[in-house]
Amino acid sequence: MSPRLLREFAFWLLIGGGGAVLALVLLSGAFGRLPHHYRRHLAESRRERHFIASATFFLTFAIVRLITHSIRAGRGPFHNIETGGGRHIHHLVFGILLLLIIGYLWLSQIGTGMGRCSIWAGRVTAFFFAIGAALTLDEFALWFNLADVYWSPEGIASVRAVFLFGAALSVGFWGGPFLHALARDLFHGFRPSSR
Repeated sequence: MSPRLLREFAFWLLIGGGGAVLALVLLSGAFGRLPHHYRRHLAESRRERHFIASATFFLTFAIVRLITHSIRAGRGPFHNIETGGGRHIHHLVFGILLLLIIGYLWLSQIGTGMGRCSIWAGRVTAFFFAIGAALTLDEFALWFNLADVYWSPEGIASVRAVFLFGAALSVGFWGGPFLHALARDLFHGFRPSSR
């Protein structure tokens, strides 16, 4: 892989991951009880990994869509990635590479919650797995149709419907008690639990 492609790969990782980190920082400021609810409702490492992956997937998907729209409109600092010969490199390539790396780590039981791996390894691998999945599945229409239909009604409608629903559903399912407690505190004020 050329140094330019490595830089582009790192760029896509930072874009996807940076959005998720920014959202968590903003949430922690908006919800003073975020750490309490997080420890209480997501203490189990498997549930926490699912929640991290779901939230990161959704945020990465949204950020990638914004970037691709800005590239198409010719606005902002973003541009298409091309090889020296003019071949366009789709962002699903970087997603697939990332999924392969995380898959290899999980085969080695790094970040799975099994063995002596730390909790942080599980968090990090869940985070990067979600970024890779979002980069890959954002171009689902391309690999499903074997044609670049990203901007056609077929490509945009199917990808948005599948992934927005899937990400929202998984965040609600895996993080439901945590999100419910945050919403209750936000709208009804903090009430200490009887436990």
